[in-house]
Amino acid sequence: MGRFFLPRQWRMPKLVLGLIIFEFPFTVANLSLFGIAAPNTYRTILWRVGGEMGFNSDPSKVAYAAYNYQKMETPIVWSSLNTNYNMYIGVVCMFFYLIKFTLWLLHVFYPILSLILHVALAALWAASLYLQTAPDTVDPAHQNKGAPWYITKSCNIVSDKTERGYCMQAKSAFAVSIIMLATYVIFIVLSIWSLFPTPEARLAHETKIAEKKAEKELYASSPYDQEMTAEEQWQHMWELQQLPRTPGTATGNAPWSKTPATPRTRAFNDLGGSQEYYAQQPMTPQYPVGQQTQAQTYYPPPKQVQHEHEGVGYAGVAPHGQQELDEYVYDPKGKGAAM
Repeated sequence: MGRFFLPRQWRMPKLVLGLIIFEFPFTVANLSLFGIAAPNTYRTILWRVGGEMGFNSDPSKVAYAAYNYQKMETPIVWSSLNTNYNMYIGVVCMFFYLIKFTLWLLHVFYPILSLILHVALAALWAASLYLQTAPDTVDPAHQNKGAPWYITKSCNIVSDKTERGYCMQAKSAFAVSIIMLATYVIFIVLSIWSLFPTPEARLAHETKIAEKKAEKELYASSPYDQEMTAEEQWQHMWELQQLPRTPGTATGNAPWSKTPATPRTRAFNDLGGSQEYYAQQPMTPQYPVGQQTQAQTYYPPPKQVQHEHEGVGYAGVAPHGQQELDEYVYDPKGKGAAM
């Protein structure tokens, strides 16, 4: 299965782009020429001129036969089907050309898409060429088993200037039709050639298949994901999304700003910082309702000072029964005197 694949790269992308650019003016010319010819600008005129010169049947005889209920059908080359069909092809080709050019700009105009599209368009143009070169054998006296006279002969044989112009327009439309068909055939050849992968493309495809297979086997053999429930897997993925893209790139002075951390680690660090903050604040004891109406602030006692002669004293606190002094000093006899 890994050896068969459809390449997405063109063998000669510059040539494909050149064909797309080359196709545009002929698509516009084709739409214009057949748009002018529709519905019956000069088709019946060229049919009449050819009948007068003896190159094909005469439209007056066909009309006379139809008036007398005789069987004489209009040749397909001079019918309205020929003109309308080519005009519809011009519209379709312009529509698909815009789609094709857009796909090329988006880099999704793959060879397989080109093959399907251009095979269909080439078939339409092959039918168009058949209609434009269909034989005219309804008149036994003037049968034409090949292409009509305005294709096989020069337009200079017509004396009237307007009729000569119509002849040149019909000849130009036929020439554009041939160029369009040839362009699509070249597209088909390039598409088929590009569908045969090169050794480099085949190697790249096999490498990609091997990597996907290894990744799939690694995921299947991981017991961690298999033991986790759906909710635990969702929580795990959410925590992974909160991690910094690159370790050590987070800003700030927090402990977690220089190392990778999950939201749980950050929460514990915040909790530890809060404990240190509250340990430095004055403690306010709580009393039962009715015993204490106001909360009293409790401050830790000052550090004890050990003296050489009279033991322990407290700075800023007077002994029991004496006046409170701002600061204690000691004389040579060991007794403190207020300053």
